[in-house]
Amino acid sequence: MSVYDELARLGTATVYEAAGRSGLIDVPLHRVVPGSRAAGPARTVLCGQSGNVMVHAVLAALEQGDVLVLTMPEPAPVAVLGDLIATQAHVHGAAAVLVDAAVRDVDELVALGLPVWARYISIRGATKDVSGEIDVPVTVGGERIEPGDAVILDGDGAAVVPQARVDKVLELALERESNEARKRKLLLEGRLSYDLDGLREKVEGRT
Repeated sequence: MSVYDELARLGTATVYEAAGRSGLIDVPLHRVVPGSRAAGPARTVLCGQSGNVMVHAVLAALEQGDVLVLTMPEPAPVAVLGDLIATQAHVHGAAAVLVDAAVRDVDELVALGLPVWARYISIRGATKDVSGEIDVPVTVGGERIEPGDAVILDGDGAAVVPQARVDKVLELALERESNEARKRKLLLEGRLSYDLDGLREKVEGRT
């Protein structure tokens, strides 16, 4: 299993906690494809405001397993991705798409199955008049995302781990998963987190 497969399996909450509660992409997101989860290196796109010409351009540079991160200077409910762009991204190997703008053709996107998360859903189409940049640092939900950083997406939202920290955060996330498995066993036996986590003593002043 690859690093990104493991990060996707572990999920955003575990990775975020393991990273020291850092990397939260703090914006409400629509998970377009129910049950989907994904992780991969960020392939960033800074679109011109309300345009998507650079989304078309990045498809020519897409690499297998990339997570496309599509942004614009001011997030707006303008659809920079729909069925036809998503079809190309899927065919050329994108692991997922994170859209800090809008998507449309939701029923078709669900049928296609490419994991997509979006700030907005809107039928308002993008222009192709304003250029932008590919593979530049972008900010989504208050979090800086550099090209190549690990982006993790699931039902809880999205998180990012700087490329240089991926191996260490994965190690800590696996350790956290193991600890939680042991704790879950105790909870299933009837123990309480109120006691296991030392909370009774904090609340009641005794063990």
